[in-house]
Amino acid sequence: MSTDSVTLPAIPATLRWQVLPVSWNTGDDGALTITAGPHTDLFVDPQGADAALNAPRLLFSPPGEYMLSARMTVGFTSTFDAGVLLLYADQHSWAKLCFEYSPQGQPMIVSVVTRGFSDDANAFVVDGNQVFLRIARLGPAFAFHASTDGAYWQLIRHFTLDTSAPIAVGFVAQSPTGAGCTATFERISYTAGRLSDLRSGV
Repeated sequence: MSTDSVTLPAIPATLRWQVLPVSWNTGDDGALTITAGPHTDLFVDPQGADAALNAPRLLFSPPGEYMLSARMTVGFTSTFDAGVLLLYADQHSWAKLCFEYSPQGQPMIVSVVTRGFSDDANAFVVDGNQVFLRIARLGPAFAFHASTDGAYWQLIRHFTLDTSAPIAVGFVAQSPTGAGCTATFERISYTAGRLSDLRSGV
């Protein structure tokens, strides 16, 4: 098995590691598991601290409009441990939708959009260590959604990245304050085409 590329049944392209994890594997059911090492993150502090860009990430570059979703299970241990769906153009332009462990010890939906510096927005608390996340591309714009049951989707964010660079999409695990974190992505789904309605819950 190649160390720098991955194939998944649901994804019609080869995915490549931009940053390698401590370990990873794929299952017969099409699931992907990523283990991030200690003090791994993807964040450009708006207060000016050094950027953290070392979280392992597995990406591919689909054409046109699409939707990418997965059911995520995260082995939370330390603050800001997370599994992530990521949009990535370059180190100055990217966005992530996270299932993250808050400083209050609660699993939360969190989104970050980076245009030079990162912002940071909390959405809602999740009961348990499993949730569905989705990224949709709509022309030059993107939408983040989350779902507790995989059927009804709540809009988390609607935005652009303001870049002409190609934008890849994929999977991340991170452990900014801890000794490592494992995230498993199951029921991965990729659909070419446009999301029909941002706010209806579909």
